[in-house]
Amino acid sequence: MTQAPFELPTVRFGRDTTGFAKALRERVEAHFNERGINKKANRQMVIKTLILVGAYFGSLALILTGATGAGWVFWATQVIMGLALAGIGMAVMHDGNHGAYSENKTVNRWVGGVLELVGGNSEMWQIQHNVLHHTFTNIDGLDEDINPGPLLRFSPLKPLKPWHKFQHYYCWFFYGLMTLIWATFKDFVAINRYHKLGLLKRMGKSYKELMTRIVLAKVVYYPLVLGLPLVFSGLGTGQILLGWFLMHFVGGLTLALVFQPAHVMEDHDYVPAEKGAVMEDDPMSHVLKTTCNFGVNSNALTWYSGGLNHQIEHHLFPHICHVHYADLAPIVKETAKEFGLPYRDETSFMGAIRLHTAQLRQLGQA
Repeated sequence: MTQAPFELPTVRFGRDTTGFAKALRERVEAHFNERGINKKANRQMVIKTLILVGAYFGSLALILTGATGAGWVFWATQVIMGLALAGIGMAVMHDGNHGAYSENKTVNRWVGGVLELVGGNSEMWQIQHNVLHHTFTNIDGLDEDINPGPLLRFSPLKPLKPWHKFQHYYCWFFYGLMTLIWATFKDFVAINRYHKLGLLKRMGKSYKELMTRIVLAKVVYYPLVLGLPLVFSGLGTGQILLGWFLMHFVGGLTLALVFQPAHVMEDHDYVPAEKGAVMEDDPMSHVLKTTCNFGVNSNALTWYSGGLNHQIEHHLFPHICHVHYADLAPIVKETAKEFGLPYRDETSFMGAIRLHTAQLRQLGQA
């Protein structure tokens, strides 16, 4: 048997010796049973899905038919499309790819597959997000979300470079490139990396089949969002390409403003990954030490972000649809307090961005 040339430094979590995880699961289960509520999507979730997907493809239709013209309406429509792109990422495909949208696996696969229509690949996303980020949150060497490359330093365990002292200024530009990078080359880089690490084989996935799906998704995506507008809008190539860039920049920056403050904060734990190491904490306790909520009093933010401002609840119960997170938050908070674990939820959305910026500044210094 051929051994993978690289190996993940997989670590194991400790056991729940305090009873926190058991108590929390029982209380959350009781919440749904006593009220007769299904853990998956409800009518409000379906309506949200139609609104966000409709806003994305409706904007695209206006652009490719030339209905926007070449003036400010065109650029405003690209911004709306970018916001819809981020909304789909946070509040639609996110639940589908976590298996949280429906009890039906086929429904989850179709909802999660919306990612292919906006430039990504759902199976690559699941490996990076579900397997690596959720399982090993803020564990350096395993969680790819805190390893964006040499330009940015998200962990005190990463090497410090001279340019990092400016990262709290230039990070916003690179945040804006997030979905653009995904739509162009990230999936191809990721599949080759996961293949070398043996992750694809470990998960029973075929490199050839996955690569074929990635290529086919791009074959659908580019003619849809660029080819059709170029042919039918009557607008110039330069304007269409700049509009596409603006759409992705708005979408990427919006996603980053929600995702980054949830884990890259100064009072969060950062743990090095050492092969064979056993963590002191159990998985649920680890979540509370590496994750925070923010802006929980804003119903608009909760709706648009897919409940990701309730990041603690999401990491604890990723298979529960996000429409239930606000109701679960008091249960989680009280249980955490009872067992002496941190529960950070006092920060507003803007306050979280300020704290994240301060953390980037601190990580850029010796």
